[in-house]
Amino acid sequence: MRATRAVIHLENLRHNIGLIRTRIGPGPRICMAVKADAYGHGVLDIVQTALASGVDYLAVATVSEGSELREAGIEAPVLLMSFPLMEEVEEVVRLSLTPFVGTEAYLAALETEGARQSKTVEVHLKVDTGMGRIGCTPEEATGFALRIARSSHLRLSGIGTHFPVADMTSGSHESFTRTQVRVLAEVVKSIRAQGVDPGVVHAANSGAIVAYPESYFDLVRPGIILYGYYPSHQQQRVLDFRPIMTLETRIVFLKRVPAGTGISYGLTYRTSNESVIATIPCGYGDGYSRLLSGKAKVLVNGALYPLAGRVCMDQSMIDLGKESGAKMFDRVVLFGPEEGAPTAEDIADIMGTIPYEVTCNINKRVPRVYTDNR
Repeated sequence: MRATRAVIHLENLRHNIGLIRTRIGPGPRICMAVKADAYGHGVLDIVQTALASGVDYLAVATVSEGSELREAGIEAPVLLMSFPLMEEVEEVVRLSLTPFVGTEAYLAALETEGARQSKTVEVHLKVDTGMGRIGCTPEEATGFALRIARSSHLRLSGIGTHFPVADMTSGSHESFTRTQVRVLAEVVKSIRAQGVDPGVVHAANSGAIVAYPESYFDLVRPGIILYGYYPSHQQQRVLDFRPIMTLETRIVFLKRVPAGTGISYGLTYRTSNESVIATIPCGYGDGYSRLLSGKAKVLVNGALYPLAGRVCMDQSMIDLGKESGAKMFDRVVLFGPEEGAPTAEDIADIMGTIPYEVTCNINKRVPRVYTDNR
């Protein structure tokens, strides 16, 4: 086992699922976003815990992500939230993935492939109510629903939209999101008026689960809040979500250096006093960003210490000061839920990004170790 590893706290995942269930009540089902290897947390172990803890659906972005779940024996409904290439349609149908649809060409391809495989393909109609990414217009939605209902190899099992500003708190953002909710409800009403069952209706992402109860409909789609973080700083922190990833490593080299010693590439960092410099085997090759160079701090034996100089591909250095007492192989926390440690949100703030990117960036060469303190 490498010194550098991502420890995944499954008890925190169960805690976060429980918070969401309490928030939304007993009615709506939960669809967990597990795309991008469960936001970098390792999809298969995350999925097993999530399904055992009350999650009903899973959401992926690519056909290959859906294939990984099916090959592992996961039988839960899997929503494919991005449009695939036409050459991937055969696999979508074979794996019984549930794709979002919103174009006639894609519907026709799924219908043809469903007939070829003698299967009825369940689809969810994606309606673009303001995200501007994928989906049909609200005006087109009823026609598409009728088109699907008349097909012998397609079945409309759901309809959904996506919110771009549900985690923002200005009056205009709130008005925009509430308008999206209203538009989707009107589309669903129109589809039902034509005698078509729209299936499960869904819209609420992480931000909306926290702030817009009227958006819950039949199913909610939490993402980042299940992994322990709010989608933005602007959102009111009303629920105690707990981060589920700790990125940790160990000290593998120590040296005492005089004041004025340059450290790492470019010698951009120089010690201001006599100091002990620790080397840790973690760098941007592991997904710990070079943007953190000279800015981030790490936790060693309960105290925070600054990175010294540039983050290298495989190693980074820490300035422990003159008398830290740190020893070889002491544990170093780069981010996580531990008291006193930086969080992925802190790291994201330094990088000028969001916690999603921080956890997703931790790559496959960093082993995932799962703990479950029930």
